[in-house]
Amino acid sequence: MQPVSTLTCPQCGGASTETMPLDACRFFYDCRHCGAALRPLPGDCCVFCSYGDIPCPPIQEAPNATAHPSGDERA
Repeated sequence: MQPVSTLTCPQCGGASTETMPLDACRFFYDCRHCGAALRPLPGDCCVFCSYGDIPCPPIQEAPNATAHPSGDERA
């Protein structure tokens, strides 16, 4: 499991590397670059699954961990 993901803000394009909670999903994130309040996209469980380069640990541990929740291949 990879506990770190780089979030990319859809508004400003700023990227920040963050440590993910290991046992939960993170629903809110304030961009460190522009202050935009990010929330998960429809169908995603958290901001890491929507805007991160690595999905959250609960998704990584899911039986079908090769598929990203949005359908993108991530692993």
